[in-house]
Amino acid sequence: MLSATATVIKSVPKSVGALGTFVSRLNHTLPDLPYDFNALEPTISAEIMRIHYTKHHATYVNNLNIAEEKLAEAMETKNVNQVIQLQPALKFNGGGHINHSIFWQVLSPNGGGEPSGDLMEVIKRDFGSFEAMKTELSNASVAVQGSGWGWLGFNPVSKRLRVATCANQDPLQPTTGLVPLFGIDVWEHAYYLQYKNVRPDYLKAIWNVVNWDKVAQNLHDATMAC
Repeated sequence: MLSATATVIKSVPKSVGALGTFVSRLNHTLPDLPYDFNALEPTISAEIMRIHYTKHHATYVNNLNIAEEKLAEAMETKNVNQVIQLQPALKFNGGGHINHSIFWQVLSPNGGGEPSGDLMEVIKRDFGSFEAMKTELSNASVAVQGSGWGWLGFNPVSKRLRVATCANQDPLQPTTGLVPLFGIDVWEHAYYLQYKNVRPDYLKAIWNVVNWDKVAQNLHDATMAC
């Protein structure tokens, strides 16, 4: 297990008034990675994992903290223009932090195979079969133009599972209302060093490391919150 404490994240100073102090207490940090960088090989190489976690995710966290610091200052000075201008940075970097924090947890060196129990029954109910769900999610993820994510989500209104995609780092729940259960990062930095430009090969392989226990827990938590 790798600790996030080894990565330096820019902290938010506490000298920006009451709101700034509140924001600084919520300073975002990298979550601990629940396995070593090489643990997902051969599906995901150690080099990809190291760069993805320590560079890309760390950058989202760092830039989110900077954006929130600027937001606190803008709100303290009632600078509405600045508040509006910061929204894209907050969405992009906040989404990147949310998405990757989910992504690390739904992968496991002991993953793969098929889910069981309630999760499998709900998948069969909503997609007809496990293979049908895999095919729909894989096809949707392959078809993402440019960069983005493929998701298996839970609709808290209909109480059913749905496949959805999001562009760039748009987070699933604020964007679509679906609660994220399992996500696939289809930004090139997630696979290019190993799979080059053949995204379908990456999507075929990633099913070998899905942490179905965590996905099942996400479903349980989503249904309990309804």
